Amino acid sequence: MAVQHAFAPRPPQNLPKTLGDLRASGWQSIPVAEELRRNAAARIAAGQPLVDGVLGFEATVIPQLENAILAGHDIILLGERGQAKTRLIRSLVELLDEWLPIVAGSEINDDPYAPVSRYGRERVAEEGDETPIAWVHRSDRYGEKLATPDTSIADLIGEVDPIKVAEGRYLSDELTLHYGLVPRVNRGIFAINELPDLAERIQVGLLNILEERDVQIRGHRIRLPLDVVLLATANPEDYTNRGRIITPLKDRFGAQIRTHYPIDTSTEVAIMRAEAELPQHGLPVNVPEYLAEILGELSQLARRSSQLNQRSGVSVRLTIANYETIVANATRRALRTGEPVVVPRISDLAAIVPSTQGKVEVEAMEEGRETEVIAQLASAAVLSVFRRRVTIDDPAAVLASFDGEVVVHTGDDLPSADYMAVLADLPALEPAARAAAGPEGARSGPELAAALEFLLEGLHLTKRLNKDASGARALYRRRR
Repeated sequence: MAVQHAFAPRPPQNLPKTLGDLRASGWQSIPVAEELRRNAAARIAAGQPLVDGVLGFEATVIPQLENAILAGHDIILLGERGQAKTRLIRSLVELLDEWLPIVAGSEINDDPYAPVSRYGRERVAEEGDETPIAWVHRSDRYGEKLATPDTSIADLIGEVDPIKVAEGRYLSDELTLHYGLVPRVNRGIFAINELPDLAERIQVGLLNILEERDVQIRGHRIRLPLDVVLLATANPEDYTNRGRIITPLKDRFGAQIRTHYPIDTSTEVAIMRAEAELPQHGLPVNVPEYLAEILGELSQLARRSSQLNQRSGVSVRLTIANYETIVANATRRALRTGEPVVVPRISDLAAIVPSTQGKVEVEAMEEGRETEVIAQLASAAVLSVFRRRVTIDDPAAVLASFDGEVVVHTGDDLPSADYMAVLADLPALEPAARAAAGPEGARSGPELAAALEFLLEGLHLTKRLNKDASGARALYRRRR
């Protein structure tokens, strides 16, 4: 798969249009690794981030990545799923020069000063300084392939084009070749996702073109001194398993960088808020800070849970999907009850079971208990955040509100007006609910309703209230 911008910009009109104009402009050709190094050095010197939009790697992965690029190395990123490996690689395209001159009509971005294809060599030889120049945007200098067992040499390197043969060319003619992904990103970046899944014979072919600089296609032995920076991703378990990757190809990578999941909940939440795609329905959405923190904490706890298979990883996509799910559930409530703002609550956490089950794998001993495991993780996350964020000034007065047969009903289908009625009947709960809302406070009925649910759930998890639950519905009463 070649990843390109949907609408690549047009080159400026003042760029050289012939080889002679290019020479006169003083443009110099440099290897891709040197181009990346030069532009990375400029960013570092200017105090700019090496890549944009990647959070949580500033003190760990990014310094190693800077070193690798400054050293001119090919790079492999090792990490579990959902650790932004592909995003990191794609972001490196921004370190390429915006425009690159090639011999017009070249399929493999031939350098006008030193073309490597037969087409490019013959055109420059025939037309000299009048050879027309085309300009390629950096977005077109990046190629990407997901390694699968059925990936072929034709995909990566090339194949004889039967159409060109049918047009009258001889099979022995190099111009009958249709180039694969790697030659087509000559003078650019080529990335392979999940490298160990590539069959060994394909790894050998890839090594040959990158190391020996020649390829053989249907009997054609072609010298192609390609200029390509190779990037790859892999799961550590696959990469270190002997036999999954040939040693000479592994040895080619100058830098092996280990990625990781967000180290703390605050980074997890920042990524979640930046990446989530929320519905556009005309209603404002306000996700309380404590609820966003609960979702981040849930993922952090999942990565340490002995009940989940840690070899498969717990992706940040879990946090993002859960965030989108609770907003969707709260949106359904707001639309049905006519509330002016969408505010998720603790009861909306019952809706994250489907969005969680597809992104975690329970251990064999826990099979059949997925829903229970997820509920336990959610409760542990709520308890952790409640203990960090909430201090109740007068807990005795709050608990006194539940004397006798007083109970409070909650549910993801109840309008916020029902919660306002509870606060009117039990006024001692309102200061505690506003405290639970955090420094931002509860500014509207839906926000105060969400804060009240957080308070009640926190009191239950700290063993000060009893709770009878059925799905997203719950009843809170005094412990006996």
